[in-house]
Order: sequence, then structure tokens, then C-alpha cells
Amino acid sequence: MSVKNEAVDVSPKLETSIAGIRFQNPVMNASGTFGNSGEYSQVINLKDLGAIVTKGVSMVPWEGNGTPRVAETPSGMMNAIGLQNPGVEAFLDRDLPVLRGFGTKIIVNICGHSIEEYEAVSERLSEIEGIDMLEVNVSCPNVKEGGIAFGTDPGKLSLVTRSIRKRTKKPIILKLSPNVTSIADMARAAESEGADAVSLINTFTAMKIDIRQRKFFLANGTGGLSGPAIHPIAVRMVYEAAHAVKLPIIGMGGIASGADAIEMMMAGASAVAVGMMQFSRPSILIDVKNQIRDFLIDEGIGDIREIIGIL
Repeated sequence: MSVKNEAVDVSPKLETSIAGIRFQNPVMNASGTFGNSGEYSQVINLKDLGAIVTKGVSMVPWEGNGTPRVAETPSGMMNAIGLQNPGVEAFLDRDLPVLRGFGTKIIVNICGHSIEEYEAVSERLSEIEGIDMLEVNVSCPNVKEGGIAFGTDPGKLSLVTRSIRKRTKKPIILKLSPNVTSIADMARAAESEGADAVSLINTFTAMKIDIRQRKFFLANGTGGLSGPAIHPIAVRMVYEAAHAVKLPIIGMGGIASGADAIEMMMAGASAVAVGMMQFSRPSILIDVKNQIRDFLIDEGIGDIREIIGIL
């Protein structure tokens, strides 16, 4: 039986580290849920976050999928946005200067339809100051070419990881798909080719039917399921990945509270990302950070690193 330490009087250390990059706390947003130009600064102080993660950035503009693209589900939502974005040059000219002003670590999520597109965007961003890490999206279920094709095949994942590793000096995070037989095998494939970290999980491929109209609810047919409904599965996958590789892990998938985040970290995550819940509770990133701190104080834990991988 574990014995709880006496409550600490001072604020515990929330700092964590991923691939040599130090984060003031382990809480960040999940890509695609936060805009790109600091939109949430009107609601929360972005300087209080561990990092800001951008929407997917491709070499050239992507239009995304047709509408409707979002559907509510019990304890979650489905989306089929299709990684719509204005391209890397627009991001560098318009968005990055704004993000730099918050003094928070910046992780740029990158995407592509092909190996060549991943190579091009990672090389373009390699020398750009103010970008701390690249998160490689190989797991979006809503892009017909590339994307998830690389994230569900260990061989293809190895290939894209190796190609990007050769073209950027920045630390790279491979964002893994849950739509696989073995998340451990995918994490090993990323590790073997030079990934500095992995993040997981992205959304589950799902479908909703409009029974009155007798057609798919989403124009894309399928979409990515996220939200609290997937959280227990995400925790299990983080645990499996943590026991398969030595890489640091960013855990995500249905986090709706500090307790959810702590589960992820006890399972092996060094940091956590919050996604869908921001749409209904814009302050949730700060709430999660504060709830993690309060838990550590209550448990008498002076440093968050004490709970990482405690299982």
C-alpha cells in the first residue's frame, strides 16, 4: 500500500523536458484545436502554457475537406477538416511573428501528401528561429493521400522519419495514429530512424450517418473521433508506447481535467496535450495546469518528474 507524503507548503516544480527542450510545465494544446495566430490569447495567458502547438503546416496551401466537417457525438466529437492551412510561407509571414511574442515554446505541426512534401516543409523550417520542435503529423485520418498512410505502416513510418531527420536540425516528434494493430511497433519504428519524441494518440477513424437524409453526416464520409470517450484507450496506448521505447512521450486523447493528464503522465507521458475540450471550455489548458499543481501539493510531491511513468 502506498503512503501519501505530507502536503508541501511550496509550489511544486512543474518543469519537464523533451529532447533537450525545457518546458515550464507539461501542458500544451493539441494541434488543430488552437488556431495559428494566438487566437486564444483573448481568453487565456499563453505565457502560462508549456508550449503552443500549431495547426498542420504544409509546403503549399491546402483547401481541406468539404462541409459539414464537424459532428457532435456522445462524450466527444468527430471532425474531418482535412488539415486546411494557408501553407508554410503564409505561416512564416503572418502567424509565427505573433506566436513568438508570447515567449512560450513553439512546436510546429507539419504535414504532407508525400515524402517529398514532408521533406520540403521540414527543410524550409529547419533554420527558422523561434521554432523549438517539429511535430510530424503522419496520423490524420481525414487526408486521402499521405498522412495516415505513413502512420499505419511501420515501414512507411520509418521512411518518412528517416527522410525528415536528414533535412532538419530541429528535434522531431512523430504524431502516432491509434488506428493500428500495435502502437508499440509504430513507436519503435519512429525511434529506430531518429525521432526525438512521439506524441499520441491522434483521432480514431469513425462514421456518423444522418438517418433522416440517408447519407453520411460528414461530407468526407468518415472523420476523426476525439474527446473524453477515447481517453481510456489513449492512456492504454501511452502506457504501451512508454514500455516499448525510451523516447519521451506527449500524451493526448480526451483529456478533460488535471486528473486525466496525471493518468497520462503516470502511464509514461512527459507532457500532455489538450484538444477537443477547448471548444467547450476555452480555459481548460490553464485549469489542467492548476489542477496538476494542486494534486502534487495535496500528495506532497515536490517535482512533477516523480510521477512520470510511475506505473
